[in-house]
Amino acid sequence: MATIRFDILTLFPEMFHGFLSHSIMGKATEKGLVEANVINFRQFSDSKHNTVDDTPYGGGGGMVLRPQPIFDAIDHLLEGVAERPPIIMMTPQGEAFTQTKAEELAMYPHLVLLCGHYEGFDERIREHLVTHELSMGDYVLTGGELPAMIVMDSVSRLLPDVLGNPMSHVDDSFSTGLLEYPHYTKPSDFRGMNVPDILLSGHHAKIDRWRREQALLRTWNRRPDLLGTANLTEEDRRFLRYVKANWD
Repeated sequence: MATIRFDILTLFPEMFHGFLSHSIMGKATEKGLVEANVINFRQFSDSKHNTVDDTPYGGGGGMVLRPQPIFDAIDHLLEGVAERPPIIMMTPQGEAFTQTKAEELAMYPHLVLLCGHYEGFDERIREHLVTHELSMGDYVLTGGELPAMIVMDSVSRLLPDVLGNPMSHVDDSFSTGLLEYPHYTKPSDFRGMNVPDILLSGHHAKIDRWRREQALLRTWNRRPDLLGTANLTEEDRRFLRYVKANWD
């Protein structure tokens, strides 16, 4: 049974309580598939008043997280750990977090997530401690807690036993390189809006092809940039040529 452990370093551990207690993450922690260890790294501060930040050398606005509390917290966490896990900094300067990155991280049994606040981190943390830097997008948040939750959710749901159906994530948007096809459920006729006949036909091969074409069409409409790297068959390419030729 595949499991994963997350060590989360944050100044606001209470932000994770609800996240870890409900829905898929709550069930995964109850089953022992996900272990989450939330640490307030303020407790590792060596200053009289447990401060974790200070003014930047050279001047400027804001406060910078000091290296000492974070280095000491990591040393404490990894004492006796045979294989050093990835230490991941949440930062808008990092690599864009993608489904491919989530799949890569899901291969590790242990991840350390570092949540910042204030103006940023002392550069020595980035240079000598962190192994990965992840960004949720080209915008700035007040802290790394929400990005850490996104990483935990995205990575955890890839474990075989976390979702009820182990195939649930296979056709998710981005897992195939395309956006996901549309879904329908009962009733087949809702206020005059009908489910496509093909989905009611029982012809699984034709349904599979319809879903593939819908995924291609949705991707072409909304995220055409993804088509450049998606794994397309010759049949896919013929369909896209047809769409482009007939699109009004």
